[in-house]
Amino acid sequence: MRAPLERLAAGEILSGDGAWGTQLMARGLAPGDCPESMNLTKPEVLAEVAGLYLAAGADLVTTNTFGGSPLNLASHGLDDRTEEINRSAVEVLKPVTNGRAYVSASVGPTGKILEPYGDTSQELIAEAFSRQIGALIDAGADLVCVETMIDLREAELAVRAARSHSADIPLIATMTFDATPRGFFTTMGNTVELACTTLVEAGADIVGSNCGNGIDTMIEIAREFSKHASVPVIIQSNAGLPENRDGELVYPESPEYMAERVSQLMDLGVAIIGGCCGTTPDHIRAIRAAIDVDRY
Repeated sequence: MRAPLERLAAGEILSGDGAWGTQLMARGLAPGDCPESMNLTKPEVLAEVAGLYLAAGADLVTTNTFGGSPLNLASHGLDDRTEEINRSAVEVLKPVTNGRAYVSASVGPTGKILEPYGDTSQELIAEAFSRQIGALIDAGADLVCVETMIDLREAELAVRAARSHSADIPLIATMTFDATPRGFFTTMGNTVELACTTLVEAGADIVGSNCGNGIDTMIEIAREFSKHASVPVIIQSNAGLPENRDGELVYPESPEYMAERVSQLMDLGVAIIGGCCGTTPDHIRAIRAAIDVDRY
């Protein structure tokens, strides 16, 4: 495959994959268990999920490392296995994708709150990201995706940690925004405009938003990114907001519902379209089909 940034520069629209947590829970991950521990104990499950998203048409297949920083893993007594857990996640996916999709190294929040609002220093969080991302890059990840960030300072630390390990690896950074009467803000009060400026200056090649919103709200967030982003934009929507139906959480947006709105994202210049919570291989298959129809 050509390099992802080269394909985006040529105007190609790429498809991300969908949710991983629900797929892992359907295959034995119990509530409260550490998802990343499955990288060591059930690598065949990761290979199965990756294969489903690959077959659905995803150009980016995500590693099971969202909570793979040592600060997160410490709550499960696994911080001393940080490098092993992250490395194995990449190594499982590489033969599955086999040059047909990019292995996207997922880097989520550390679960800690930066000083002065919390009790964790910038230095500690930066070191945690450095350990995780260094292992992911060394294992052969094709790109790094810093995602689901609500504190721009933490996102910037993760982006800079990635750039300290590689000046060249394609780097995605996404934030999660809430709709307010004054516009879209992260929980920590960061705007889309500030996120675009800060993340690009820190070294991100692609910026955007994931999680927290269904596709209709994400279209409006994409509209804001289209005003401020100087680099390609990625949008990965939830399949709506979860609803409690007879004691079960259900995401209401069907694959068809999301696919019908893909053209609006493309009209706003979104370069990578995928899914987040509640999305399945069927959602990605429908999104991919909509991208291909609109492209040709």
